[in-house]
Order: sequence, then C-alpha cells, then structure tokens
Amino acid sequence: MQENTTSKEKILKKVRQALIFKQKARFANIDLDSNLYTQPPQEELVIETFAKNLIDLKGQFVFCTNRFDCIDKLITLLEQRKWRHLFCWEEELQFLLKDSGISFVEKSGVIEKVQASITSCEALIARTGSVLVSSKKNSRELTIYPPVHIVIANSSQLVMEIKDGLQILKNRYGKNIPSMVSFISGPSRTSDIEKTLVIGAHGPKELFVFLIDDTKHE
Repeated sequence: MQENTTSKEKILKKVRQALIFKQKARFANIDLDSNLYTQPPQEELVIETFAKNLIDLKGQFVFCTNRFDCIDKLITLLEQRKWRHLFCWEEELQFLLKDSGISFVEKSGVIEKVQASITSCEALIARTGSVLVSSKKNSRELTIYPPVHIVIANSSQLVMEIKDGLQILKNRYGKNIPSMVSFISGPSRTSDIEKTLVIGAHGPKELFVFLIDDTKHE
C-alpha cells in the first residue's frame, strides 16, 4: 500500500536532510558586515544628509544653534500658526517650555483637542531622514494622533544608519526593549489603488524637527 505523504511532510523532510547533509558554502569570502554606503567624513555633512532626506520626505527641518535659538524659533512657529492646544507629556521638555513661558497641555484626558504635539526622540537616522521614537521615551498618542508633530532633538542623537539607531536602543534598554519602536519618515501618507496620495491618513499631516547643536557649550 502506497504511503500518503502530505506536502508539509515533504518540505519538512527536505529541511531535515539539508540540516544533516550540509554543503560547503560556494562563496565563503562574502563580506556581509561592511557598510555598502559611503560615509560622510564630517559631522556637518551628516546633518546635511539628514536635513535633505527629511525635506525630501516632506518633513520640515529647523536648525538651532542652541536651546535659546530653538525656543525663539519654536515661539515664532506657534505665533504664526496660532496654536492654542499644544500638548507635551515629557518632563524634560516641559521644564524647557515652562522656563520659556510657552503654555501647553500636560493631561491626556483631552487629547481630542490637540493641534500640535512636542516630543523628543530616541535618535535621528541621517540615511533615511527618519525619527526613531519608542513607547518608553515618547508617548504613543503624541507621535500618532495630533495633526502636527514637533520633535526637539540634539545633534548628538544623530546617527547615520538604522542599525546605529537600533544599537542605541539596545545600549539604553538592554533586554527591556520598548514595546513600541517606530521610525517616522516624514508626515503620514498613503495612496489608494488609483495612486492618489493622501497626506495625514494614519498620523500627523506635518512633521517638524528642531535640531539643537549641542556640540558647543552655550
């Protein structure tokens, strides 16, 4: 009587055989670790790379020479847009805003009124122009729900590659990696079957990154 063998069993049999009878690698000298991209030689070029890629993704880049310059430019933006419901839930940023006289909402119960949010980030990725955020450092709601997301970051948080950003998370949290890790690459956007681009479909319509140069003493 012929034995009936399912497709799944045939595949598993081949996998077992491959594990038992391993073949020697045909190309043993392939370098899988070296970076494929050329690296900018100077820090200024890394900043320029991030700014260009962020702008290409329809994000808005604001370079600040120090914290005071950041506050001046932030106040100018708030006055231009006439935002009255600015949300900020991170303690360090709250101190910065309070010292500058910028009013904000620090309660989560009225999130539906938000016009713009301010958060920090885990890192900035120059190669992709992305902002790396997590649930431990940054609020889930304030990186997704508001129509405008403002990120305040330091130049020391800027890395070239995604793997460098992930290494920062590993060094910072060890085995306790945050439950939510996200790379924000410009405003939220999507397109339907007719390739009609929609901005802000699943998140903020605008993304601002205020980058403070913290390489020099204020």
